[in-house]
Amino acid sequence: MTALAAVELEALKARANDAAELLRLLANPTRLLLLCHIARGECSVAELERDLGLRQPGLSQQLAELRQNQLVKTRRESRSIYYSIADARVQVMLDALHEALCGDPQLREGSVQESDGTARHGESARFAQIIR
Repeated sequence: MTALAAVELEALKARANDAAELLRLLANPTRLLLLCHIARGECSVAELERDLGLRQPGLSQQLAELRQNQLVKTRRESRSIYYSIADARVQVMLDALHEALCGDPQLREGSVQESDGTARHGESARFAQIIR
């Protein structure tokens, strides 16, 4: 293992718990839906309730979890509370998920896009490789 690889591995180890916690927060369908909606622009609680069809108790619970983990921030205007994305990592993750799940259908069906615009089919993406 090269010295650079060892440094990269140590950095991965140091951030693994943070990454796992962020993924845990995104793994809940209601929280993911909330974040996707909020990422489109600041939303009030009433707008979230109306647009997503969520009931107040469950909505408040999920928003509290997102707020506690500093993924969203709030702004009060009169009697309304508005939510917006507070953590830039969330926007990056949501953009990647949107592209992977809602973007070009060819890319979703197991093809890999080459730099010249051609597609290779039947190959899976390689995100990380840990060499022991």
